[in-house]
Amino acid sequence: MELLQQLPDGLVKLIVTSPPYNLGKEYENKLSVEDYVSQQRRIIEECIRVLHPQGSICWQVGNFVENGVGSKAAAIIPLDVILYPIFMENGLKMRNRIVWRFGHGLHASRRFSGRYEVIIWFTRGDEYTFDLDAVRVPQKYPQKKHFKGPNKGKLSGNPLGKNPSDVWDIPNVKANHVEKTEHPCQYPVELIERLVLSMTVEGDWVLDPFIGTGTTAIAALMHGRKAIGAEIIEKYVQISRDRVRLALQGKLRIRPMQRPVYDPQAPQSNLPPKTIDLGEEYSQPTLFESRDDYKSNNSRSVTIP
Repeated sequence: MELLQQLPDGLVKLIVTSPPYNLGKEYENKLSVEDYVSQQRRIIEECIRVLHPQGSICWQVGNFVENGVGSKAAAIIPLDVILYPIFMENGLKMRNRIVWRFGHGLHASRRFSGRYEVIIWFTRGDEYTFDLDAVRVPQKYPQKKHFKGPNKGKLSGNPLGKNPSDVWDIPNVKANHVEKTEHPCQYPVELIERLVLSMTVEGDWVLDPFIGTGTTAIAALMHGRKAIGAEIIEKYVQISRDRVRLALQGKLRIRPMQRPVYDPQAPQSNLPPKTIDLGEEYSQPTLFESRDDYKSNNSRSVTIP
């Protein structure tokens, strides 16, 4: 909240985050559902204040498990459902409820194992930044053509690719993932890349009020956007800074956005990790941190707020 309160109105084009799920992790105190929603309301309303008139808010959430994951009395509460009214009461318009589907997670014995989370996307109004062409994916049948009518013989699909839809198959960050850090709930860079590329243009500010290990900042910086983030756990702040330093030095490895979900029947289609190189001289306007916070190995300084 301290960071948000220092930001001017309308500064940020995209706010994307994954807030604590109220599960009692080391970075949160487990609250009653009512107190959790009240806490989230304060943060969301402050985010709305700093959102650009043509900006977007993307809240990535899963389920709160009441009475504990392993309890027989455990019941799930979908966080997007209980947070949705906050956005609507503040005049935002929902554009999508994106389902992020992944293949690995906790195994349940008294219900079906959860293998998806959601991103709820809101805008302030009907005039908002959205570039579908920047995030199109390959057509399933790229050579398919119209078989009748005035376009007979012409390609029926967009040559740039198809709309990725609102169901995204992207592996989550587990033990053998190239981006894995010690954070227990880290989302992949490619998940945020789609949002950054489609909802902002170069030079825009991207904010993550729960930035964790800096994934949102990496996705923003590698595409020429400017990043702002807040984190209360010091070791995660340090991991974020370390990842940015690696990107500045051309040593940060991530899973490429174009890489398909691994298919053991077609291992040749797999792509190797991508190395990010922002360049040692990369800079952006400083808000709160000093240039010394991001000194690289050769002591040349860069500016990342």
